[in-house]
This record gives sequence, structure tokens and C-alpha cells, in this order.
Amino acid sequence: MNAPRPIAVFAGIARDAGKLALWVPLCLFVAMAIVGGVFYDGLLAPQVFANLLIDNAFLLIVAVGLTFVILAGGIDLSVGAVIALSTVAQAALIQRHGWPPLAAIGLVLLLGTSLGACMGLMIQRFALQPFVVTLAGMFLARGVATLISVDSIGIDHPLMVAVANVRIPLFAGASLSVGALVALAVVAVGVVLGGFTRFGRAVYAIGGNSQSASLMGLPVASTVIRVYALSGFCSALAGVVYALYMLSGYSQHALGLELDAIAAVVIGGTLLTGGRGHVAGTLCGVLILGLIQTMIAFDGRLSSWWTRIAIGLLLLVFCLLQRLLVRRAPGQAEVG
Repeated sequence: MNAPRPIAVFAGIARDAGKLALWVPLCLFVAMAIVGGVFYDGLLAPQVFANLLIDNAFLLIVAVGLTFVILAGGIDLSVGAVIALSTVAQAALIQRHGWPPLAAIGLVLLLGTSLGACMGLMIQRFALQPFVVTLAGMFLARGVATLISVDSIGIDHPLMVAVANVRIPLFAGASLSVGALVALAVVAVGVVLGGFTRFGRAVYAIGGNSQSASLMGLPVASTVIRVYALSGFCSALAGVVYALYMLSGYSQHALGLELDAIAAVVIGGTLLTGGRGHVAGTLCGVLILGLIQTMIAFDGRLSSWWTRIAIGLLLLVFCLLQRLLVRRAPGQAEVG
């Protein structure tokens, strides 16, 4: 006798480690929202959920780029420092040197992409550990940002202020910022790149087994370089969004953000060993981190450090869950 359709669907999801890794963070986010709505009045207001995207747009952009790096079996510790460098370079060019904002934005995007590509080239060409190379990139970017300016540089250019204050209406009085829309666009592009392009398939294959990917004729070297270039571009773009969000550039912006981005990617279901994960899952991971912060703010009695405690516990749980899924379905790469 066949099982009822809903039961069969859930059984299929449970057997598919890749789908389960995506559904778990999604269900967790929904459950947290429902529980939060029960305990805190106003938490389920549409604008509260819109604010999750507004306040975490830069983190979401960085996390999308980092998802591809981790899918390919690498890591990038430089993303937070590249954000800081992008904000301070952009602010210095606009405020001190009179550059048009679009020209300054174009330069910092090129700078971030070039730095990422250089790190990818060193990792691939000289077989260096990504941890060490990107750690050096982190120190380099943060140091250059400090050389540009030790102090925070405020941005008061009329175009930047106008864009920062734009709100796109949605429904029930909710609205999104330009930065949030940029972040959603990056997620959409990431989903297409990961699931529907040769580049995405190569990234998954390299993360699953780089030697097998090479034997299959996939462009391993160029893909690794492009993955880190993409991460650098996303970091620089996140810096642009961060500068709009704060209307300032500062060398100490985004301290420790690389750890938040890694946590969001892992909580979103991407394996740290590479080869399996989803950009859509990363979106869920970022929203979960944002919802934790929001619930603690709504409570009003808990220290902000409880955010770190909750994220740490969640990260440990998801790492254990990933370990169990890998044991159940070894050697399978999940594309999506």
C-alpha cells in the first residue's frame, strides 16, 4: 500500500540529504518567527521582516559570494576587511577628492574583484592554503583601509544621501531600501549561477572532488580563481551597500563580519568541506541570524551577547547535522 502523498513527499526529503539541508533552516526560520510572534507583540509585522533584509543586506551579499568559495572547498577570511576598505576608499574618493559617486563605486568594485582574483591565483598556482592566503588578504585590506584614514569619513554627497533614504513600498506599509533590493538581486544571480550554469556545476564538482573534476576535463584552475574573484566582488559590493547604510567609511567597519558570514552559510546548509549547498539556504541562514538579533531586541532584557551565544549553539547543531547527513549520503554533490 502506497503512503499518502504528503507523507511520501516528506519521506523523500528526509532521504535526500541535500534537500534536507535546505529545508531545515527554512523550517527553523518559520518556527522562530511563529514563536517570536507568540511572545513578542509586533514581531510579525511586515516591516519587521523587511528590516531583516535592510539591516543585513551587506551580510547577505558577502554570504552569497562566500557560499561559492565554500562550495568549491575553500574559505575566505578577507571579506570583512574588504568591506572596510571599500567603505573608506569610497568615502575618501567622494568626500576628499571630489569623485562622482558612480566612479568611486566602480573603482572599489574593481579593487575588490582584483584582490579576490589575486588570492585565488596564489591559492591555485602555488597550492597555498586558502586560510593562510585569505588571512594575509584580510590583514592587507584592513591595513590599507587604516592607511587611507584612521578616522571615520562621513558621506554627505546629495546623490548618496538620496539613494540611502529611498524606500520602495511593498504592502501593508512595509518598504525596502535600495541596499536590500541589491542583496535580493545578488541572491537571484547566485541561484542562477549555482544551479543553471557550467560555472556552477564546475564549482560543485571541484568542491566534491577536485581531482575527479580535473579528470573530467573541468577548468579547475580558472574556476577557483573566478570563485575568489566573485567573493571579492561581492565583498566590495557589500562595502558599497554598507557605506549607503552607514553613510560613512571607516577602517574598523565590519570587524568580525567574516565569521558571521561563515556562520550564515553553514546554518544555511552548505557543507564546510564543499560540494553541497544552496544559495537559497544562505538567504535562510542570514535571515535566521537577523531574526535572533531582532527577538533579543524585542525582549529588551537580554544582553546583545546572547546573540553570539545563540549563533554559536546553532552553528554547533548544524555542524553536527551536516556530519550526520554526510554519513548518510557520502560522495554526493548537491547542485542548487
